[in-house]
Order: sequence, then C-alpha cells, then structure tokens
Amino acid sequence: MINQLFPNVDWEDMWQATYDTIYMTTVSTIATFILGLIIGIILFLTSPNQLWANKVAYFITSSFVNIFRSIPFIVLIILLIPFTKFLLGTIRGANAALPALIVGAAPFYARMVLIALREIDKGVIEAVRSMGAKTSTIIWKLLIPESMPALISGITVTAITLVGFTAMAGIIGAGGLGNLAFIDGFQRSRFDVTVMSTIIILIIVFVIQFIGDFVTSKTDKR
Repeated sequence: MINQLFPNVDWEDMWQATYDTIYMTTVSTIATFILGLIIGIILFLTSPNQLWANKVAYFITSSFVNIFRSIPFIVLIILLIPFTKFLLGTIRGANAALPALIVGAAPFYARMVLIALREIDKGVIEAVRSMGAKTSTIIWKLLIPESMPALISGITVTAITLVGFTAMAGIIGAGGLGNLAFIDGFQRSRFDVTVMSTIIILIIVFVIQFIGDFVTSKTDKR
C-alpha cells in the first residue's frame, strides 16, 4: 500500500536522510544549548545593575548576538563556507552543516536565555548576593535552576528552528531530508519523495515539541 502511494521513494535513501537530519539537529541543538547559555549568561551578568555590569562588554556581546541573529541562514551558510572548509576540509555532508547551524542558532538562543534570566525576581538575586554568595554559586544554584523551564522551552523552539535550518542546508549539499526533497524530489519531479520527506520532518518536529513540553512541565516548580 505504502509503495503504491510513494512509488518513487527509495526507502534506504529516505532512512539515511532521516538519520542525517536527526544527527544534524541533535548535535547542533546540544552545542547551541551550551554556547547559547554561556553567551546569554554573559549578556545578563554584564547588563546594567548586574554582577559584572560593564557597558563595553555588554555592547560587544549584544552586538555579536544581534548581528548573527539578523543574517538569513542561507546567507550565513555561504559566508561560512571558507571557515567550514578550513575546519573540516569539505563543505558537503552532515558535519559540514554543523558550523553554520550552531553559529546561526546560538545567538538566537542566547537572546532567549537573557529573557529567561530577566524574569527571575531581582530581590532574590540581591538577597543571595548580600549573603556573600560567589558568582559561580549564583549562576549554578540560582540563575540556571530558577530559569530552567524557560530555558527548556527556549531550546525546544530553537531545536525546531534547527530542523528547518537543516532542510535549507540540504539544498546546498549538506544531506538530510531537505537535500533529498530538493534533489531527488523537486528536481526530478518526484512529488511523492518531497511529500514523504515533509511528513518525516513534521514527525520529527512533533516529537521534539512533545519532549520539550514534557521536560518543561517536569522542571516547572510553580
């Protein structure tokens, strides 16, 4: 039945493309979470009236975030081609898409981290500071735990965005479902290949959203 509905689909290629998409999304999401969290915390701590309040550091970090958030992803991929080739020796394949995916998503997530941290009651932060807590203690024992539901929700949104980014990266040869839908589907007029690729992408997105909502609800203490 399924072969009748999708006669042009090579299932071995489809599962390989699915694996590549999941691989790119997973690795880039983990890297984005770590890098974005670091940048977001720096943004928060260097902002006015915070522990490391510094106008210059805040301006530089904020400008970096704003610039890379503003560059369309497909343009960013092209701009990073020399860097990617230097780093990996190639601009094709799933691994070659990772630098652009991470650079494109980390600033976006960093801004979400900043918003989450700003939601924490300033009075609680001041109380902890007045008790002589170290900055590292404030970060690990207060800022991150208190903002965890928002951080998980933010990385869920970012991960879903990264799925879309992998599809765009596929158009220039990064592999994955986007590449399969474009090369094997669109360019060869095989509509069923494009449809099946889209269905699997939607399933991946729904699974990410379900996991994100579940973890968010478990970490929300309110």
